[in-house]
Amino acid sequence: MRDVSVIGAGMVKFGKYLDTSMKVLARNAVNSALASAGVEQKQIQAAVVGNAMAGLVTGQECVRGQVVLREMGIGGIPIINCENACASSATAFHMAWLYVASGMYDVVLALGMEKLYHADKRKSFAAIGSAVDVELMEQMIAQMNAAQAKLKAERAARGEAPASGGAGESRSMFMDFYANFARAHMQRYGTTKEQFARIAVKNHRNGSLNPLAQYPEVYTLEDVLNSPVIAEPLTRLMCSPIGDGAAATVLCASSIAGRYTSKPVKVLASLLSSGVDHSADEPGVVTRVAQQAYEKAGVGPNDLSVIELHDASAPAELVIYEELGLCEPGEGGKLIDDGVTEIGGRLPVNPSGGLLAKGHPVGATGVAQICEIFWQLRGEADKRQVANPRIGLTENGGGMVRGEAAALSIHVFGI
Repeated sequence: MRDVSVIGAGMVKFGKYLDTSMKVLARNAVNSALASAGVEQKQIQAAVVGNAMAGLVTGQECVRGQVVLREMGIGGIPIINCENACASSATAFHMAWLYVASGMYDVVLALGMEKLYHADKRKSFAAIGSAVDVELMEQMIAQMNAAQAKLKAERAARGEAPASGGAGESRSMFMDFYANFARAHMQRYGTTKEQFARIAVKNHRNGSLNPLAQYPEVYTLEDVLNSPVIAEPLTRLMCSPIGDGAAATVLCASSIAGRYTSKPVKVLASLLSSGVDHSADEPGVVTRVAQQAYEKAGVGPNDLSVIELHDASAPAELVIYEELGLCEPGEGGKLIDDGVTEIGGRLPVNPSGGLLAKGHPVGATGVAQICEIFWQLRGEADKRQVANPRIGLTENGGGMVRGEAAALSIHVFGI
């Protein structure tokens, strides 16, 4: 297998683009990546395109990548469509890496794109909710709503405002999954709601420094804690928003990267896996894949300089700290309390603002994470720049089956 480098990255500002087609969003991201790489369209030998929800939201099925890329003049090459829930474009990047690493092609495009906003918000939530075992969906929704009804009654007894409506209707059902994990972590380790909220404060502050973030507002701890309850203990500002967007990267064989740039970013490891049934004392999918990625890259958690991880909710980020081996189980709260994961901390996490502030256009998220690490390692992240980064990692999960991520991708990068 050959060494592979990323030589260009580009993305659009994530946001709400009801009147803008996915063709336009993708074109702008791809053109930005090509300009960054110093590569012309005709030099792209293959493209892999990640998208999760277009079929359910826009009705475009089967040939999403071909439709979008042909519109901007890219054709006559292999174009592969990747659908893998929230890990769709991280999967696309992995496939693009394989194309180059195998020696089959020298220069390959990895694109992620999504349009989640719809005039009928229930359509968006239904699309997101399809990333589970749909035969069990009604049962899961009933169980989650029953649990929230009990918590709602307890809140009412305390004179507190009720949570939002039912799972899958006024909120993504995944927020109920994250709420369950958060309550279990609180019960087992004594983690507090304030610690989850501090992650949201951090990521929104980071997002305020990112011109491509969907929600660049800064919030205090009190703002986060006092925002409307979505699913106890999650408040609205602890939950990632839906969004529209696109992000792209250009990969090439490291041996020829010098033709295009003096600052290539090397792919040290590219891993893709799936969840599996396991006992409670066995590692979950994130820990298992992270260990494989560290071994492949020849690094450990203490060698990392910057991380972009899948903070679909604030509690998710805290739990992933532990699953990545950044701390011992139960100590994730201490990392945020001590400022370790701040931009100026020992190990910055989600300097882009993460999904909480940058936004979460599902099919674009994985490559957007990679764009951020690319810019960080090249020293091009402006006001959110981490000091002297050498090794970066992205962690991107997708869907859920039997209580853990259905798809999980981890990439490690170095300069």
